Amino acid sequence: MASSPNSKSGAYPIGKAGQPWGTAERVEWFRSTTVVRSYAEDVIAKLQLLKAQFIVEEYGALSVDKERYPLYAVRSREWSPHKPNVLVTGGVHGYEKSGVQGALLFLQTKAAAYSSAFNVCVCPCVSPWGYETIQRWNAQAIDPNRSFNPNGERVEGRSFNPEAATEESAALLRHLESLVKGSTTSAVTGGGEVGGDAPRPAPKWLAHFDLHETTDTDESEFMPAKAARDGLPCAPSTIPDGFYLVADGTNPQTAWQKAMIDGVSKVTHIAPPDADGLIIDEPVLQHGVVGIPWPPATIGLCAGVTDTLFATTTEVYPDSPLADEEQCNRAQVAAIAAGLDHLVEHHLPKPMSAREAYPVCM
Repeated sequence: MASSPNSKSGAYPIGKAGQPWGTAERVEWFRSTTVVRSYAEDVIAKLQLLKAQFIVEEYGALSVDKERYPLYAVRSREWSPHKPNVLVTGGVHGYEKSGVQGALLFLQTKAAAYSSAFNVCVCPCVSPWGYETIQRWNAQAIDPNRSFNPNGERVEGRSFNPEAATEESAALLRHLESLVKGSTTSAVTGGGEVGGDAPRPAPKWLAHFDLHETTDTDESEFMPAKAARDGLPCAPSTIPDGFYLVADGTNPQTAWQKAMIDGVSKVTHIAPPDADGLIIDEPVLQHGVVGIPWPPATIGLCAGVTDTLFATTTEVYPDSPLADEEQCNRAQVAAIAAGLDHLVEHHLPKPMSAREAYPVCM
């Protein structure tokens, strides 16, 4: 997360200690940001090259600059109500580069191969302003990845709390609803692990992969900025060294998460727990998988934006001395591919054999 205020020097330079920001402080923070990357060159130009294979459509634009920041989704041309729907989102935190570039790399290398089994929708850069300015927040100093349920319960002192709705979340929600409007079921068998015994309606989405990074600037820049914005003390945390997944602790889907960790381990290393046995201060459910104790939808995470049973948040560590940018992008693709392969093998109907199809003739 890049900004001109240097949070490493002590007290955060915007606002007064212990007082939440008002409009003036948010404006001051916005004015301190600078454009570092090019959304047009890094994202839009690559999307134009995909139009021969996929449907590339604009689903909104950010009011900070509608011409500069259109929002794009890419989906398979063979969209059918008879296939399950799969969602990939990247750049919800715009500063997390491999979330964006990993989603684009998946489109460039793997997505077409899965289009026969799935309806694939990829939103590669949900927060383009954040991508260009290398910011976790949007232009209004709101975290898009806490804004998908602004009515969620806020708990004092909790590390995860919902925030106000954003243009980024509202536009994505509208687009996803338009894709499955009128849909009542998804071609999928065996729901797998689910918390509770209450029956669920058939999901409109089978899987959702939300691509993220955990960086050193989470600790050096973002956490001090967030503490200043909210008028709270800044609590230190430990940045995990390696790839990990964030799962819904109430619906862990352990076999599916394991398949992704196994796939990614062929590309880059998996984060170990810290000295307290935790990752990002949360319990480790299994190797490389941390579980948050609340359903993602209730705390505004993008990973809770669909009704799927299979949702995960990927986290790569680009600042590791053991990984480079290419590895981080490939790790994102490996997670998606391994997750989809597992679903094909274990949760899609198997084609009938000739004996099953024509029993009288055999």
